[in-house]
Amino acid sequence: MARLVVRLTPKAAADRVDGWDRDEQGRPYLKVRVTAPPIEGRANDALIAFLAKRLKLPKSRLSLLAGDTSRLKQIEVEGLDEAALKAALT
Repeated sequence: MARLVVRLTPKAAADRVDGWDRDEQGRPYLKVRVTAPPIEGRANDALIAFLAKRLKLPKSRLSLLAGDTSRLKQIEVEGLDEAALKAALT
């Protein structure tokens, strides 16, 4: 099981990964854009669906642990370790 921190940008032109970055404390996070608006959890649902498709996993293997209303989300991914997760998203 792996955990992933994502900085989500809703209402984008296309669903895509913009690469990795680091916060002020040096912790890595993945920048992701989705077309869904941040209304009633639609952007969060779109993020889970996009990551599941990108990782070739069922959506049920991904869960939002923290950041429901924040730009920074913490996602738990079952079935992959940290190295496999980073390799799949690079």
